[in-house]
Amino acid sequence: MDITIFSPGIYTYGAMLIGGVLRDAGHEVTLTRTPEVPEGSLLLASLFSTQHLLDPKIRSLVRRHRERGGTVYVGGPVSAVPEIVLRELAPDAVVVGEGEETVVRLAEEGASETLPGIAYLDGDQAVVTAPAPPAPIDRPLPLIPEDIGSQSIRGASAYIETHRGCIGGCTFCQVPRFFGREVRSRPLESIIEEVKAFRAAGAKRLSISGGTGSLYGSHGCEMNPGAFIALLRGMAEVMGPKNVSAPDIRVDCITDEILDAIRQYTIGWVFFGIESGSNRVLRQMGKGATVREVEEAVERCREHGLHVAGSFIVGYPGETERDYEATKDLVAALSLDDVFISSAEPIPGTPLADLVIRTPRDKNPAFMPHTGEYRALHLTESEARCFDLMMHADMYRPQIRLVTDEVYAAYLAEAKKQGEDIRAATELILRYAQR
Repeated sequence: MDITIFSPGIYTYGAMLIGGVLRDAGHEVTLTRTPEVPEGSLLLASLFSTQHLLDPKIRSLVRRHRERGGTVYVGGPVSAVPEIVLRELAPDAVVVGEGEETVVRLAEEGASETLPGIAYLDGDQAVVTAPAPPAPIDRPLPLIPEDIGSQSIRGASAYIETHRGCIGGCTFCQVPRFFGREVRSRPLESIIEEVKAFRAAGAKRLSISGGTGSLYGSHGCEMNPGAFIALLRGMAEVMGPKNVSAPDIRVDCITDEILDAIRQYTIGWVFFGIESGSNRVLRQMGKGATVREVEEAVERCREHGLHVAGSFIVGYPGETERDYEATKDLVAALSLDDVFISSAEPIPGTPLADLVIRTPRDKNPAFMPHTGEYRALHLTESEARCFDLMMHADMYRPQIRLVTDEVYAAYLAEAKKQGEDIRAATELILRYAQR
C-alpha cells in the first residue's frame, strides 16, 4: 500500500517511528513535512499540537484528500480527546494513544468496532473502541528521511525516544497521560543501533526526549544512574559528545554521577522545567518540586561545570501578581544561561484543561485585560507577564543580552502569538465541554 505520513513542519520521532513500523509491514511509505500528498495515497496525519486542529491548511488537506476519494487517519498526542479530532478535522478514523500496532491493522483492515485503539464517526455518533495495550518498547528502526540533517529542533536534528512514561504529574503535560507514569526503557543496543542509523542518514546532533532523560533504566521511583550514563556514553561514541544532548531533566532526578556524565558525554547543557518561583503555583501545577529544590539543582549543575537553561510558565489560572513577582525574583537569583517563557496553554485531556473549563473568563489571565505597565499595548494579563519576563530574563543572564528595538518587537510578537493560540485552544476546549 502507498502510505504518506504528514508531520507538520518537522519530522517528529513519532512520525518516523510509525513510518518504520509500516515499512517493515511491507508498505511503501513516504514521510513529509509539507501538506502535499499524492492522490491515491493513504494519508496518516501525525499531529502533536492542538493548533494543528485549528490550522486552515491542515483542515483543507484532510477535506481535499477525502473529497478525492482518499482515506485519512489521524494520530499523535492530539488523540487524547478523539472526539475533538473527529469533529474538527473529520478524518476516517483517529488512532488513540500508542499506535505502533494499531496503525498497521487500521491501514490494512480499515476502521471497525473490533479494532482496539481507534475512534471514528458512525453517522453523528463518535465511537471509541476498547483501549489498545501499550505498544512493545522494542521495535523496528524508524523511517529516517534523507534530509534529516537539515532539521534543527533546539539545535538537534532529531529527538530520539529512549523510554516512555514519566513519574511526574504536571497538570499541563500530556506525557504521563499518554504513556503512563511507569517508565518503560528500550534496550541499550537497540537505541545505539538507531543512533548509528541516524548518523548514517546525516543527522548532526541527537537529543534525548521523554520529559526526563535521566529516568532511563529506572524502576518505579528508583533511578538507575548507571543505565543513563551507559546510554550517554554509547551515544557519544557514535555521534561525538558535542553532538549529543540530554537536556530535559527534573530537578529531583539528578545525581553527581549523572551530572558528571552530562558534562563528559554531551554538549554540557541541562534544561529544567522550573515553571514558577511561587511554591503555591508549583503545587497547583503538580510539579512535585519546590523553589528550594530548584535553587539547589541549579547550584549543583554549576558545581559540575554545566550550562543551565530553564523554562517558565506564566498566566496559570489562579496565578496572582505576588506569584508572578516571585517568579521574577527567582529568574534574577538563578541567572540562567538561557530562559524560555511561555503562557499556560491548556492541552485537551490534561488537568490544566479541566481547570480552565472551571475558571470564569474574567478570572483567567489569558482573557483578563492587562491594566498595568503595558496597558497601552492592549495585552491580556498572560501576554503582559510573558512579554515582561522575556525582557526581565535578559537582564540576568551571565552575559547580558541587550533588549534592542528589534528584540523588543520580537518578544512582543511572540507574547501576542502565544496569547492568540491559547485563547483559540481554550475556546475549542470550552466548546466541547458544553456538549
